[in-house]
Amino acid sequence: MRRTFPVVDLFAGPGGLGEGFASYTDAEGNQPFKVALSIEKDDFAHRTLELRAFYREFNRHTVPDDYYAYLRGEISSDHLFNNHHKEYYRARKVAWNAELGVTSHQEVDNRINRSLKGANTWVLIGSPPCQAYSVIGRSRMRGSNPEEFEKDPRHFLYREYLRILAAHLPPVFIMENVKGLLSAKINGDNIFFKILNDLSNPINCLIDPLHMRKCNATSYTYNLYSFSQPVWHLSNKSSFVINMKYYGVPQDRQRVVVLGIRSDLNTHPELLQTSENAVSVHQVIGDLPRLRSALSREKDSSKVWRMVFETIASNEWINDSKLSKELRDEILSEAKTVRQNLSTGQMFIHASTKMEYMPEWFLDERLSGICNHTSRSHMRADIQRYFFASCFAKVYKRSPQLKDFPEQLLPKHKNAKLSVINGNSPFSDRFRVQLRYSPATTITSHIAKDGHYFIHYD
Repeated sequence: MRRTFPVVDLFAGPGGLGEGFASYTDAEGNQPFKVALSIEKDDFAHRTLELRAFYREFNRHTVPDDYYAYLRGEISSDHLFNNHHKEYYRARKVAWNAELGVTSHQEVDNRINRSLKGANTWVLIGSPPCQAYSVIGRSRMRGSNPEEFEKDPRHFLYREYLRILAAHLPPVFIMENVKGLLSAKINGDNIFFKILNDLSNPINCLIDPLHMRKCNATSYTYNLYSFSQPVWHLSNKSSFVINMKYYGVPQDRQRVVVLGIRSDLNTHPELLQTSENAVSVHQVIGDLPRLRSALSREKDSSKVWRMVFETIASNEWINDSKLSKELRDEILSEAKTVRQNLSTGQMFIHASTKMEYMPEWFLDERLSGICNHTSRSHMRADIQRYFFASCFAKVYKRSPQLKDFPEQLLPKHKNAKLSVINGNSPFSDRFRVQLRYSPATTITSHIAKDGHYFIHYD
């Protein structure tokens, strides 16, 4: 029998890191990793974990038809799970809706031990919450309440990861976080250096002295490795940064990834293989059915939406002196060719797609369509700003700064005007276009608040 290595996923979110392990196939076609336990406090993320755990209870070729019926919105989740109660029961044991740091340590440890079923070769993975480490998060929290920022418990949730590492001593662990972790400081001290020291010797960092005395493996330490550089030093924190666009992911996404291997194991990792060419956003989403945005703050219809573009030729901003003849011609030409009778999408659309890049990653023929393909609503002025920005990006192969916008098209708020005057405001790229032939910029967890940052190139 081939071996399967259990994976325990902490702070799992909707399960991206675990999904990578579960989806990995070796040269013989085997899938050597199986997610044994994923722990997540957010209800919505947990529902995704549970559904994916249910999916993995089946062989890929024997997934029941009603799983796809559920994705298409034809049946409810209760209907699906009642039809396959044994698989659902096992999935519920894998996906655990619990909060690390609140749930008792004993309960967490018991759950981990039960999921491992005695296995001593397994992998611990996880991404401690990163809001307090991200550059944007630090800016927001310090601005609103500096004292509360210093006390934010999310700074130290990695200690829950550390405690589990010390208590269970997995042969291998991976900890992932945002790049902002490298520069995060608490009371003036760099938190990343402390995290590295703690991860290399987790048992000595246990807060509970009694547990340390009971532990028979106090000599166990971990050697830490980078996936992207063969040699690293504590002074070179950036050696732990991986930019996903160099590894086949269509996103300019930088993450700190630390690999730990228990020091009693005589092994060293290989480096990740880089991709020669970055994957563009168009290669992945260019075949999706075209949609239009809905209109907010007024009655929406395809006809009224089309008028947003028909009126551009008579708008004052089209004659702004900032616009070159090339850009003005592009805007007017595109405005005339905007399609009519476009849909705003649906939660599921029956469609046939022909993705040119790694379709096996993104597509499942049995689904016969696309999930979650819906657009947002925008007010008329923002739609024209997006249209200007996409035309600008097409002409100049870059996303515009606020200083590039016609004055009449700028938002009527103080930050926009200051950005134009100063030229170096953090809001200067408030309207960011995803460039057709480049990877997407980092997709954030708070995309609903940063909608101007993800303007479609079309």
